[in-house]
Amino acid sequence: MPRIDAHAHILPPDYRAQLERRDLMSFPLPRWSAELLDGLMARHAIDAAVISLSPPGVFFGDQGLADELARLVNERTAEHVRGAPDRFAGLAVLPLPDVERALAELRYALDDLGLDGVTLLSNVAGTYLGDPAWDPLFDELDRRGAYVFLHPTAAPGPPPLPEHPIWLYEFPFDTTRAVANLIYSGTLERCPRIRLQVSHLGGTAPFLAHRLASLEAREPERATRAPAGALAYLRRLYYDTGLSNHDLPVRPTVELAGPERIVFGTDWPYADLPPEGDPAPGLDGLGPDLRARIDAANAAALVPRLAAALDLAAA
Repeated sequence: MPRIDAHAHILPPDYRAQLERRDLMSFPLPRWSAELLDGLMARHAIDAAVISLSPPGVFFGDQGLADELARLVNERTAEHVRGAPDRFAGLAVLPLPDVERALAELRYALDDLGLDGVTLLSNVAGTYLGDPAWDPLFDELDRRGAYVFLHPTAAPGPPPLPEHPIWLYEFPFDTTRAVANLIYSGTLERCPRIRLQVSHLGGTAPFLAHRLASLEAREPERATRAPAGALAYLRRLYYDTGLSNHDLPVRPTVELAGPERIVFGTDWPYADLPPEGDPAPGLDGLGPDLRARIDAANAAALVPRLAAALDLAAA
C-alpha cells in the first residue's frame, strides 16, 4: 500500500549552525540529516514525503536575517527534492512579516527553484495568518492555487503555565487561533483556490467546530466576512495526522471534513513512532479503505506530482 508523509521536516545543518551561532535556539531542535530521513522512510514503508522547515522558522526580529535564512532553507530544500524528485516534494519558507520580501521569495521559490508550495507558521512575531497586512500574500497564493501548509509555533508572550512545554498543547491552540482568524478575517472566503493543509488534525479546530461556528449566531457583526459559515470553511481544509495518528482524533475530523480531506503525516523528526513497520498502527480501526485514502490517495490533491509517481489518482 503506498504511503505519502505530508508532514515531515527539513532542518538543514547550516540553518541550525546559523541559529546556534546567534544564540537563537529557543527550544532544542532534534537531529536531522538526509540519511536519517531516508532511514525513517525505509523503516516505515513511506514511499514519498513532503518536507518543510519546522519552528522556530526564520524571523527573530531581524528582517535581513529572515531573508538570509529563508533563502538558505529554500535552496537546501530544493536541492533535496532535486536529488529524488519522485520521492520528495518541498515547501518554501517565506521571510514574513515583510510582505514584499515574502512575495519576492515566493516567486523565487516556486518559479525558479520549482518548489511545490509554501509553509506558513500560525503567527510571526504576533501577527496571525488572516491579518489584513498579509492580504497581498494570500491573494497571490490564491491566484496561483497554491499548496499551503499551516504549522503552529509559539504564541506571542510567555505561556500561562511555563512548566509545561509549548508543544504539549500551546501549539495546537495556536493552530486553532490561526484557523479562526483565517475564517473570520474573510481570508478563506476571498481565497478559495488555496489548497490549505493544517497540521496535527487542525489543532483543536475540528473539536471546537460548532463553538467556532456559534459566533455567527451569538455576535453576528463579527462574522460578516465569513458568509458561508465556519463549518463550510473548515470543510475546505486538509488535515494531516502528524502527532495525531490515532483513530480517536481522526474520526471526528472525518465526520467534519469528509474522508477525502485527511492526509497522513508523521511530523518527523519530532514524531513518536514505532521502531519499524506501520508508522500509525493507531489508525487500523478506521478500516482498510479509509486507511488507504489517508495514507496516500488523498494527498494527490495537494502534491499531484508525487501522486503521479506512485500511480495515484486524486480521491
